[in-house]
Amino acid sequence: MKRIKRKVLLLAVLAAAGIWLWNERKHAEPDIEARSALLMEAGSGRVIYERNAEESLPPASMSKMMTELIVYEEVKAGRASWEDRVTTSPYASEVTGAQIGLETGEKLALKDMLAAMAIVSANDAAVAAAEHLGGTEDEFVVKMNAKAKEIGLSDKTVFANATGLTRADLGPFAPKKNTGETLMTAKDAAKLAVYLIREHPGILELTAKADYTLPGRFGTLKTTNRMLPFTKDSFSYAGVDGLKTGFTDQAGYCFTGTAVRDGKRLVSVVMGTETAEKRFEETRKLFNYGYGTNRSLTEWIKDRMR
Repeated sequence: MKRIKRKVLLLAVLAAAGIWLWNERKHAEPDIEARSALLMEAGSGRVIYERNAEESLPPASMSKMMTELIVYEEVKAGRASWEDRVTTSPYASEVTGAQIGLETGEKLALKDMLAAMAIVSANDAAVAAAEHLGGTEDEFVVKMNAKAKEIGLSDKTVFANATGLTRADLGPFAPKKNTGETLMTAKDAAKLAVYLIREHPGILELTAKADYTLPGRFGTLKTTNRMLPFTKDSFSYAGVDGLKTGFTDQAGYCFTGTAVRDGKRLVSVVMGTETAEKRFEETRKLFNYGYGTNRSLTEWIKDRMR
């Protein structure tokens, strides 16, 4: 009788293994159409998927994740307050690209400057915050690169300004001391995102918002992240709550995304797609892969028994 039970149990296990293998093969590794991409499990740091993930590329506004991190670190250290009144310099008011329309001499609280750069990727807010916290953007960039080394980013990632714009984009406002360009790898972008989320989870309270209302004449900002689940956008994806879009002519369209399902947080990075929509389409592929595959047989059996 015991032998029969053992045989039945063995057959059941083999059958489950066969179904698991068939199920996993259905979800082959995704074909990602981007210059570089990576998918990471945030809790363990395990890389689930990568494509040219250690190639140094222009990240556009994804580099603002480091700008945001420095803002949080300065507040945490007591060197700044969320209620600090940040004054807009001529440079901040005239910087190109995405803006909220700050005028020279205009002031906003640091918390609102952070929200503007996190939700709509505002370059004027990023420059204003950088100058407020560093004295000059050049000095702020010193903090950015020092933090990159501290948290273990590779030498292939370097920050040249607070916005992620190229020197050509910045024109006469290009930093004088930092004469290079901002470059990042997809792997470093993911590591930076994981660190930012872990150490300062409040960032997700901002990036999960579809809109944010600034005081005075600025009105309501609308997120650039079309994957947030409650936006009813065609790219909406359950569990997404961040994190940072980016675009320049040189970088193409980029996106560092993050989602959480059943307590499992994933961080994705897509760099250099040809259209704004494509970065979200490729991110969806990565999330589908991360949440639908790469499970052990034990995990698969547990899922079936729920």
